[in-house]
Amino acid sequence: MLIAPPYGGARAPVLARNTVASSQPLATQAGIEALQNGGNAVDAALATAITLTVVEPTMNGIGGDSFAILWDGKKLHGLNASGRAPAAWTPEYFAGKSVMDPIGWKTVTVPGVVAGWIELSKKFGKLPFAQLFKRAIDYAENGFPVSPVIARQWREAIPILKDQPGFAQAFLIDGKAPQAGQIWKFPEQAKTLKEIAATQGESFYTGPLAKSMVDFAKTSGGCFTMQDFADNKPEWVEPLAFDYGGYTLHEIPPNGSGIAAQMALGILEAANVKQYPANSTQHIHLQVEAMRMAFADAYEFVSDARSMTMPVSALLDREYLASRAALIDHHKVGSYGPGDPHTGGTVYLCAADESGMMISYIQSNFKGFGSGVVAPGGIALHNRGMSFSLKAGHPNQVAPGKRPFHTILPAFLSKGGKPTMAFGVMGGNMQPQGHIQFAMHFIDEYLNPQACSDAPRWRIDDLGKLTVEAAMPTSIVEGLKKMGHEVIVMPANSLDFGSAQAIAKITDTTDSAYIAGSDHRRDGLAAGF
Repeated sequence: MLIAPPYGGARAPVLARNTVASSQPLATQAGIEALQNGGNAVDAALATAITLTVVEPTMNGIGGDSFAILWDGKKLHGLNASGRAPAAWTPEYFAGKSVMDPIGWKTVTVPGVVAGWIELSKKFGKLPFAQLFKRAIDYAENGFPVSPVIARQWREAIPILKDQPGFAQAFLIDGKAPQAGQIWKFPEQAKTLKEIAATQGESFYTGPLAKSMVDFAKTSGGCFTMQDFADNKPEWVEPLAFDYGGYTLHEIPPNGSGIAAQMALGILEAANVKQYPANSTQHIHLQVEAMRMAFADAYEFVSDARSMTMPVSALLDREYLASRAALIDHHKVGSYGPGDPHTGGTVYLCAADESGMMISYIQSNFKGFGSGVVAPGGIALHNRGMSFSLKAGHPNQVAPGKRPFHTILPAFLSKGGKPTMAFGVMGGNMQPQGHIQFAMHFIDEYLNPQACSDAPRWRIDDLGKLTVEAAMPTSIVEGLKKMGHEVIVMPANSLDFGSAQAIAKITDTTDSAYIAGSDHRRDGLAAGF
């Protein structure tokens, strides 16, 4: 693994026996504190995640969803803590619409994140559940200075969300967002966090907090019932495994869309992407084409596992992926629809401890603050329901109690059955794209996690356009254009390319030690001891 920064990054990787990496320094320090107080990597991840709902409200909140992949020292586990649609969400409920709303009550599914905290703590944590809330409650009650990137995202959300129920009262000061460096306090959220901590989360799904959200929905345009909340349960799942370059990439199975990253890697391996130098025009061309193919299949076939009409084994079949790779012109852009397999706004963080436990964790309100709807107590509700389809017969068609197609993806690499790296690249559909870029830098170029993060990125945006960072070499941009790609070079301060956090095992040591990185594109921090 190369320690030197080949991309001239200003940040050095962090090497330590215990480490946490997240997108906000105060949250990272909450995780480090949990480790220093005798907690393990799961306690650290939870303390970080809970704190992030306070210090980075522009990307996540108490009313969001979460997923995790963790190595407990012997085995890999996956947790799906995404919520389901309310019982009222029949296709007829959305009659007259061709697509789901982007914001508002008709995008809000039952929040799963709190259930995920409870489940992880119960199964793997060492510290008392309430202790994990200490820093979050302190920052909500006594305030903290808002960091620069978060202040910018806050300001940009106001024109879109200011008229949604509860938003202005919760998140604006005299109609404005807090500025960078301004102290933000949110005592209502502190009270909610105390209630969740004291009741082990039961209040959120069957008690006073659930009733408060249901009552608020009834008076402001929602349709939740107490039963919707009571029925919500997280689910332990077997992570999907796919081999590439001697390593195994693990992703959460559907309704998660991490399978798209695995499909893209399979297509790239079949296309012999390694015949081209890393970071060359043709190398990136193949990555983009493979990702377009993988997205075409994911959008067509991926849904709640109970309604999948195409088995994941068919989508990851090597012969099928090779047939897709054969459609790619190595010198010219193509256009791809879904194939025909043979049937048979987000925060990411990771933590690792000296016992060998590693966790890859992600939680999200989806688009920034989410739906814009903020229930009493500072519960910002996500808009994950906008990812449902309204197309009759589609596997992802909206239905009562159904989980929507999900873009938040924790990732994990292993080699020879042993843990190698917990990583993620938060940011909508950037996530599977970020996963293949990050994994290929690590596997094919032997880069350390910080260098993998520093490398300039490309992205197929939500409209299908190819965008690249300003740091992408001009020669590559021009080469892609000659191949027929319509390339948009984004401004240097663009936040469109996600935020990576990663912790890798240092494999040449007998004891557990790690090397961690945190994305320079955000306010984040990797720390350890």
